[in-house]
This record gives sequence, C-alpha cells and structure tokens, in this order.
Amino acid sequence: MDVRDLNRTAWDKLVDKGIRWSIPVGAEGIAAARNGEWEIYLTPTRPVPRAWLPAVAGKRILCLASGGGQQGPILAAAGAVVSVLDNSPRQLRQDRLVAEREGLEIETVEGTMKDLSPFPANRFDYIVHPVSNCFVDDVRPVWREAYRVLKPGGSLLSGFNNPDIYLFDVEAMASGRLEAKFRLPYSDLERLDEEQSRSKADQGVPMEFSHTLELLIGGQMEAGFALVGLYEDRDLPGENALINQHLWPYIATRAVKGSNSR
Repeated sequence: MDVRDLNRTAWDKLVDKGIRWSIPVGAEGIAAARNGEWEIYLTPTRPVPRAWLPAVAGKRILCLASGGGQQGPILAAAGAVVSVLDNSPRQLRQDRLVAEREGLEIETVEGTMKDLSPFPANRFDYIVHPVSNCFVDDVRPVWREAYRVLKPGGSLLSGFNNPDIYLFDVEAMASGRLEAKFRLPYSDLERLDEEQSRSKADQGVPMEFSHTLELLIGGQMEAGFALVGLYEDRDLPGENALINQHLWPYIATRAVKGSNSR
C-alpha cells in the first residue's frame, strides 16, 4: 500500500472537516507575533518553551509535516524565514491563505518528512516538527534528514505520541473502558488491508504507526543529535479522557546538531 498517498487523502479530508490542526491563525495572532508575543505548539496543550526558540528573527526555520496555517505563519510574522513541508496540499493551502492575507513570505513544499531532498544540507537554524511522525512507518529517515538539513548548532524541536497509547482499543474507550488490545509497536499495515485503508482515508482517518522510545528518542541521538530538553503533555480537555487520567499521551524533545556536522 502507498501509505503516503492514503494519508494525503485522509489529511485533505481532515482539513475539509476543520479539525483543530487545520484552522489558520487569525489576524490577531499574527499581529501579536509581529510584536514579539507568540506561542507555538508541538503537542496539544503546552506551548513550546521560549528558551527552545530564543531568537527567531532572521533565522531559517523548517516547519516539518506542519502545515495548517498555524506555526509557519506565526514564526514568519515573528521575523523568521519559514519553509513549510507537508504531505497534504490542503494543509499547505492554509499556510498560503494566511501568507496572502497577512503579507507574509512563506515557502510551501509538498513532500514527505522522510525525504527532505528539496532542501540542501546545513540550511536551517531550527526545525519545528509537531506530532506527525505517527503517520510514517519508519521514523529513522526523519531524524537522519532533519540532521542533514540543520546547520551545525541548529535545533530540532519534535512532538510525538507516547507509544503506549497504541495499546488501547479506541472503540472500547468510546464506551468508557480502557482495554489493552494491540501489541507494540503498532502498525495499521498489519491490521488493515488495502480496501479498508482506502475506505478509512476517504473518511479522513490516516494510517498510523507507533514507534518505540528507542527509535523516537534514541533514534535522534543515533542520527547525531544531542538531546537537551524534554517535556510531557496531556490531550485537550474532553479528548481521550481515559488515557489522560492514566498516562501522558505526548512527549516533546529538543535536540541539537553538533558543531561538527557529519
């Protein structure tokens, strides 16, 4: 199955449904960012610490798998030189909508987070990568490519799912029960055939994959990064309430590329 194609279809459908991560930032948020008052999110509720992005004016930032008209436009309004790469044309359309509305310069590139060949090595000062690597079956190329395109001393800011959430049956949770059902690491490729996957994509349900902490965190270090920051986060109130009661569903990390690039 072509996971990238299925997830492009699913995410385009999600944009049409107006999910939280596809609602463009308003004019008020852009005005605040121009005045130095801004926040961005890697995970649902905790803003990225300002110490992780201490100075963005004039910096080159890649918003990786981060379309939707949110992080990219805010950072551009704060003075950064922004590129947004996303697999969904409609997510990228949201960034262009804000850019045109607010007079911002934002480069939008349709592509996969596993292949950053549109960008040369050592290009970016920061990569902002909100929760999204659950939509690729192998996270290691994501870390390797991020390392390649970052400048020496640059930072990769990533959000990702706690892999333990994939243990649980979604239908049981909807009925108020927390039931362990699946083995880890979880893969929709093992559970769904092509017809089922296409049907779900047409309904706006992307294919998902869990990754071990060894690959999510250790994989960054294996790629050459030094891990220098980490925090956990809950989901929005009323969303995944059972999981929120029992564990932290999200993790965010800050990793730095060494001064001697590979």
